[in-house]
Amino acid sequence: MSFETLIAMLDYGAVLVFALTGALVASRAQLDPVGFIFMATLTAVGGGTLRDLILGRDAVFWVAQPAYVLIAAAAALLVFWTAHLFESRYGLLLWLDSVALAVAAAAGAGVAMDAGFGPVIVVIMGVVTGTFGGLMRDVVGNEVPLGLKQGQLYLTAAFGGAVTAVLLEWLGFQRGVSLIACAAVVWVLRAGSLAWGWKLPVYRPRPPRTRG
Repeated sequence: MSFETLIAMLDYGAVLVFALTGALVASRAQLDPVGFIFMATLTAVGGGTLRDLILGRDAVFWVAQPAYVLIAAAAALLVFWTAHLFESRYGLLLWLDSVALAVAAAAGAGVAMDAGFGPVIVVIMGVVTGTFGGLMRDVVGNEVPLGLKQGQLYLTAAFGGAVTAVLLEWLGFQRGVSLIACAAVVWVLRAGSLAWGWKLPVYRPRPPRTRG
């Protein structure tokens, strides 16, 4: 499998799973089918669109290949007809989002690598692609953004995975292996945060010192 094919597969996977999460948010907001499609598509292509615009690619990925939008729309309609079957749609949303975050972060890092950008840009594009679609979904859906919840590993998970990809490539590993490792690290960190409460320390305000 070529590196370009792997990136395309990661993009397709991220679009599908992020679309499912966007549709689940639409179900929580009790939207109509068109609202489901809008939320799913916004979530699915948001991060990749911003990535491609920043990197100056010839065409945004879903403009070059509209099949991405059709996949998102199909996922939206699937959730519209099946969301009621799940006891905890929010719990499903969290776990699907963890998978989407992992796959999208790897896709973003891979696109930047393939375009010949350096480590800093690779890491930034991994974080951007992994997080911005979900951020747009939560803001539009009037949900608390998962990436900004106190102490949770979300942005940190995407950052850790992208750094892993850069380090492995620097150590001489094949790029495909580096991206798979990126996705694995992101998912493990995010899953650990969800299942066992892994988190980083957060800022705690303290009163200013008084001079005696």
